[in-house]
Amino acid sequence: MADRNENQAPDKLQGKFQATVVCCILGVGALVSWNSILTIADYYYLVFPDYHPSRVLPLVYQPFALGTIVILACHESKIDTRKRNLFGYILFTISTFLLIVLDLATKGRGGVGPYIGLCLIVASFGLSDATVQGGMIGDLSLMCPEFIQSFMAGLAVAGALTSGLRLITKAAFDNSNDGQRKGAMIFLGISTFIEFLCVMLYAYVFPKLPIVKYYRRKAALEGSKTVSADLAAAGIQNQSELTDDDSKNQRLSNKELLLENIDYAVNLALIYVLTLSIFPGFLYENTGQHGLGAWYALVLVAMYNCWDLVGRYTPLVKWLKIENRKLLTVAVLSRYLLVPAFYFTAKYGDQGWMVMLISVLGLTNGHLTVCILTAAPKGYKGPEQNALGNLLVIFLLGGIFAGVALDWLWLIGKKDAF
Repeated sequence: MADRNENQAPDKLQGKFQATVVCCILGVGALVSWNSILTIADYYYLVFPDYHPSRVLPLVYQPFALGTIVILACHESKIDTRKRNLFGYILFTISTFLLIVLDLATKGRGGVGPYIGLCLIVASFGLSDATVQGGMIGDLSLMCPEFIQSFMAGLAVAGALTSGLRLITKAAFDNSNDGQRKGAMIFLGISTFIEFLCVMLYAYVFPKLPIVKYYRRKAALEGSKTVSADLAAAGIQNQSELTDDDSKNQRLSNKELLLENIDYAVNLALIYVLTLSIFPGFLYENTGQHGLGAWYALVLVAMYNCWDLVGRYTPLVKWLKIENRKLLTVAVLSRYLLVPAFYFTAKYGDQGWMVMLISVLGLTNGHLTVCILTAAPKGYKGPEQNALGNLLVIFLLGGIFAGVALDWLWLIGKKDAF
């Protein structure tokens, strides 16, 4: 029997705050493992000094993420969201633990063999990322915008958390034997625990919250087949009786959805093309030597992550949120002025200007991402919102892939680039 509270208005249902908090934690789990690798890149540069870890690892990661999300988005209407997201978080947990096993098995030594093993695990991260991000954003798109905002904020929390921990561990272990390795192992241990926590929260807590049950039941009534297992886990049976076949037949195709939202999709891709063409490879290899020494790149990464987190909360301020589609496009294109700004600052400026620029990059990245992902699904039925969420993640990951590839252009003319 359905919960009697499900007949209430969604804003009056119990569990909205709890659901928002859980969405944030699930967002942390969707990116904490990958951010841990990016944040301990200084350790991997120590172990694999000749293999450009901050550039090669993202280039390994992204094709698997992009290829997986394209396949899943094409079949999203037939894929059980619950099984998809649980698979992604479980794979994240196992893969993160395997990084610890790999390091212990090789005793922190470098070489081609361990580097190939690292790349294989990173490839599994790409598979997990596409599975979780597409599944979660699609799932949350059929709920209230605050849930997407909270999930996206969780992605930034993962970056800020890992950066903060990295600075602490570097300070604590900097003068000890194998200090960087000890810090890296602490990182990966914490990441493994967070991933396991996400598995538990998504499996046993999130589907039972009244407001979540309300939106999933509403989506089922509109023809969604992807929420049936989640509703069953929440104790709502006889899902076949909920589905309105007429609603299903009236659903827009993926092509129609994409054409109606092509500006949102392209803008999302352009945001991440720029961001990933600078972060993190440029910060580790193109900013030169400054007064902060070995701390410099870590501070820049930390500043990016902190301001990215701030940017994902600024749309909660109504007058700061950009909803006009043309204005969003202008804002996205304006960010490309940061490319010459970073080039000339790295060449002639001091570290203060670089910190300011990386802060602007992070702030605008977070703000514009949330503006687009909360605005795009409005006005569609549950199945269409789920499909649109998956389509937008394709362009997001496509933009990241393109940015990671373009990041190599910064090495042109650089001594000892290869």
